Amino acid sequence: MHEILLINVSGPDKPGVTSSISEILARYEVNILDVGQAVIHNTLSLGMVVDVPTDAEASPILKDILFRCHELDMAVRFTPIDTDNYEEWVSEQGKARYIVTLLSRVVTSQQIAAITNIVAANELNIDNINRLSGRISLDNTNQDQKACVEFSVRGVPKDINAMRAEFLSVAQKLGVDIAFQKDNAYRRNRRLVCFDMDSTLIEAEVIDELAKHAGVGDQVAAITEQAMLGEIDFTESFRRRVALLKGLDESVLKTIAEQLPITEGAERLISTLKALGYKTAILSGGFTYFGHYLQQRLGIDYVHANELAIENGKVTGEVKGIVVDGLRKAELLRELAALENLNLEQVIAVGDGANDLPMLNLAGLGIAFRAKPIVKESAEQAISTLGLDGILYLLGVRDRDSEELLMK
Repeated sequence: MHEILLINVSGPDKPGVTSSISEILARYEVNILDVGQAVIHNTLSLGMVVDVPTDAEASPILKDILFRCHELDMAVRFTPIDTDNYEEWVSEQGKARYIVTLLSRVVTSQQIAAITNIVAANELNIDNINRLSGRISLDNTNQDQKACVEFSVRGVPKDINAMRAEFLSVAQKLGVDIAFQKDNAYRRNRRLVCFDMDSTLIEAEVIDELAKHAGVGDQVAAITEQAMLGEIDFTESFRRRVALLKGLDESVLKTIAEQLPITEGAERLISTLKALGYKTAILSGGFTYFGHYLQQRLGIDYVHANELAIENGKVTGEVKGIVVDGLRKAELLRELAALENLNLEQVIAVGDGANDLPMLNLAGLGIAFRAKPIVKESAEQAISTLGLDGILYLLGVRDRDSEELLMK
């Protein structure tokens, strides 16, 4: 007959608590069926599910643990578990698992309440809650600070699409980002990240900057906005905008490249991804000149964009080769995945415009970054609150992990 017990130990965190309890259990040859430990603000919570051998009595074990916890100034609670209840718990391990990630500048109780209410309403159990962001001082006045909490949940949502819609609604209402993704092997084994360039890696639309120098800024900006909103075909709009650049001096490209505003978190994200062994790519409807500039500056592995035709030092108003539109981006993503011998589930795509949707939907993890409403609603994940390095949280990378990697 099995005698199964749940042992909960809590109190001030100090070295030796777990070893003291486990040494007592070892003395009685007790089997550990489950174990978990967490520390919040120097307060430890240790839980163990143990199976007391059939030829042993529980009372001496409990007495020894009780005395040891008293010496350590720790509280302890013992809860018997019947075998049917234990076997039911074992049977639940095959249930689907998901990760819910809250990204914000500051985490509030209102945000936690909203997320956990949605999780509970969909009959999902929360197994673990972890803070991925670093500790924040009360004196911190940095406007670009980051906060992230990750929830590991188990079960089958009643309506996964309705739940995603609820998360999106709450995120918009509270000004946060909420990601919901499957917790599987691919989440921890992605190896290629494909970025859009304009308004993603850089906080600008290069073609608009070129147009300003050419004196056709308003005309080009209006066409760009229509294209990003999905109101007109990207390829048609692109050719119309490029035609307006005819006669622009080639020297302007260098001037603009050197002034490109890099998006918040981009450099930290790329450096961390490189340290983790990821490959990175720019798949852009912009121009190769600027893609190669960013490649050198950030250390990007691949660049695919449009080549602006230049003759006698002047822009001709045309592009060479196939225009990189939405469908072409998806094709390039597939080709790069094959080149790197990767499953598409191992690929991440990041973009902001309607022409990014084909690659966002093709990749294992598609992220709409500071995107237009139509893109945010169509993409599986969205980040608008934090910088690009917020993507690391969706991969389960803690702040302290990336800091250690970048120090090496």
